[in-house]
Amino acid sequence: MTRVTESDPSIRSFLLSEVLQFVERARTCPGVRRIALLGSLASTKRDPKDADVLVMVDDDAGLASLAIAGRRLKGRAQSRNKGADVLLVDTSGNYIGRICHWRECRPGIRLACDARHCGSRPFLHDDLDDLTLDPALAKAPPVEIWPKIVRRAELPSDVETLLGRPLESSRTR
Repeated sequence: MTRVTESDPSIRSFLLSEVLQFVERARTCPGVRRIALLGSLASTKRDPKDADVLVMVDDDAGLASLAIAGRRLKGRAQSRNKGADVLLVDTSGNYIGRICHWRECRPGIRLACDARHCGSRPFLHDDLDDLTLDPALAKAPPVEIWPKIVRRAELPSDVETLLGRPLESSRTR
C-alpha cells in the first residue's frame, strides 16, 4: 500500500493518502455499504482545505468503529492545518448527518453539541440545520471509491494514482 511520508510537501497527496487509510479502516465497519470522495479532493484544486468523504450506512448500523476511523482522519488532517468530514447517507441516499467528532457520544454529555438529537444514535451528529447535502450529490457522487470505483466525472490524476489504483489492486488480491 502506498503511504505518503510526512516530508511530502503536497497537501493533496497527504490528504489522499489519509483518505486511503480511512477507506481501509471504514470498509470493515459493520453496516458500511459505500464510500465516496467529495469536494475539493475530487477536483483539481491545488490547496484543498479538507477531505470530504461520503459514507452510506445501514439504518441500524452502529457507528462507533466508523467514528474512530473518522476521528483518525480528522486528526491527521488537523496535523497539517486542514480538516476532514465524514458525511453520512442512508441506503436511500438521504443525508442524515456527519460522524460525531467526540470520543464519548451519549445524550447530555456535551452541552455545546448542536446535533438535533444528540446521542439518540451514538456517533451520529445530525446537525441538519448547519449542513445540508444536495440529494443528487448524495445519490451520485463524482467518484465512489468503495466497494468498487465508479467514476462519474473526470478525476485528477493524483486521485487515480493515490486512491484508484491502490483500491483497485487491493480488490484483486
